[in-house]
Amino acid sequence: MRDYLNLTKPRISLLFAITGFAALLVEKSLWEKPFTLFIIVSGIFLTGGSANSFNQYFERDIDKQMERTAKKRPLPLGKITPFHALIFSVVTGILGIFILWYFGGIFSSFLGFFTIVFYSFYYTLWLKPKTPYNIVIGGAGGAMGPLIGWAAATGTLGWEAWVMFLIIFLWTPPHFWSLALCYKEDYQKVSYPMMPLVKGDEATREQIFYYSAVLVPLSLCLYFSKNLGAFYVVLALLLGMMFVWMAFRLYTEKTVVLAKRLFQYSIGYLMLLFCVIILDALF
Repeated sequence: MRDYLNLTKPRISLLFAITGFAALLVEKSLWEKPFTLFIIVSGIFLTGGSANSFNQYFERDIDKQMERTAKKRPLPLGKITPFHALIFSVVTGILGIFILWYFGGIFSSFLGFFTIVFYSFYYTLWLKPKTPYNIVIGGAGGAMGPLIGWAAATGTLGWEAWVMFLIIFLWTPPHFWSLALCYKEDYQKVSYPMMPLVKGDEATREQIFYYSAVLVPLSLCLYFSKNLGAFYVVLALLLGMMFVWMAFRLYTEKTVVLAKRLFQYSIGYLMLLFCVIILDALF
């Protein structure tokens, strides 16, 4: 069971579900239906888990060659067969889409289906091996959680959901490129045109800083939501300033150690930011 759970990249899928949960709480209409709320968030988790499982299925031979993944993921380790991984990916995807359709409506289920297809096929099979901007475009798949959540509650998309989408979308390049700086050799080995290999380390660090700098003022736009206030703004500003400071240090000091620290902090940043949204919306 643990190996099948690892196929979903559980930390990433959990973060995906948390972003959808945050949108549901900011939208507010399902507060009095906690069971429906919980089930919809479960559907969002399964949708993200299916996309990540398909990603691992398609990249199983690539993962065997990369130091970062060869000894961590269940398919390269031989703990799950490719056929069983494919069946698991299909079943979790169908279950997640069905839950979103039954409890959230056709629009949210369509967005869930789009997430799986976009990330599993378009990003994994086409974007990733062909362009250094793979993660910029592909980041849209990982940013769909708030849109799915909002659509499940209302059948429409509010501006707050789009802001949350854009926060994740702009967060993704500095998050992933800082990792790429640490594992350039891995990506070179499998001929993936990641930004540091194609444009160079200097251009990558510069782009990381620019994306981080734009991310902070964008995150503060949620202050204008009627369900968020000063608590969110203060903590979002503090978390964002730390993000920009670490990106600036990476740009000026140019070390792999700082790239790894930024990558680790970026995970905590997004998790904490959306937890702050959840807390502020609740209280």
